[in-house]
Amino acid sequence: MKNINLLILALFGLVMFQGCEGPQGPAGEPGTNIVSEVFEIEVDFTADDDYSNTSFFEPPIIGSDVVLAFIMWEADGATPIWRAMPQTTYFQGGAILVYNYDFTSSDFRLFLDGDVDFDSLDASFTENQLFRIVVVPGDFASANARIDLTDYNAVTQLLGLTDEDFKRIK
Repeated sequence: MKNINLLILALFGLVMFQGCEGPQGPAGEPGTNIVSEVFEIEVDFTADDDYSNTSFFEPPIIGSDVVLAFIMWEADGATPIWRAMPQTTYFQGGAILVYNYDFTSSDFRLFLDGDVDFDSLDASFTENQLFRIVVVPGDFASANARIDLTDYNAVTQLLGLTDEDFKRIK
């Protein structure tokens, strides 16, 4: 008799807790709602600036945010081709030029790296270099770990960004 009572109690517990749900948040529009900062910046890398350019986030970003940088590598007609940084160019003789970046919560820096003599570079490598910067919220970046963050088109599509969203900064 004791076993039957325990069995009935266990079945009752299973039925009662089967449909339980936690609290639900407010209803909203379906889809992704991501607040991401985006910038476009044109840079001339010169010896005066040690072949780098530093820009500041106003206000600073959250420490867990991820900053992605893309360089306009070439164009297919009127269509720009964006590549994730760092990007490397190899010269005859083995010299290497790297377009690179780093960031903190208050700034990001675009800079030239590598073992090539920067002073000897043609202006096409140092002047009018166009970059796009995307600040991705940290929780979004980790929740969407399957997306290739080096794929400009995948990133902008997932974040719902268009060319018009990239405001040029000086």
